[in-house]
Amino acid sequence: MARYEVEISRTAERQLKRLPPEDRQRVARAVAMLAIEPHPRGVRKLAGYDDVFRVRTGRYRIIYSVDKAKLIVLVLKIGHRKNVYR
Repeated sequence: MARYEVEISRTAERQLKRLPPEDRQRVARAVAMLAIEPHPRGVRKLAGYDDVFRVRTGRYRIIYSVDKAKLIVLVLKIGHRKNVYR
């Protein structure tokens, strides 16, 4: 299976830096795992979008897009479950 390249948007990078240290590590590991498996167990497609997905990581959500033609996973947002969908 091909390995995907993970790109993180500036917004997501800033959001990741604001997380508490232990949560930041957990979320960073989940983002890194998207390179191996862009559709891990528990992933959900967001309604209203063609290729945007979310994965749960504790209280936080990672919103990302997958480009299968170029093998790229683009992380769009990272945030607490109550705020990330706004």
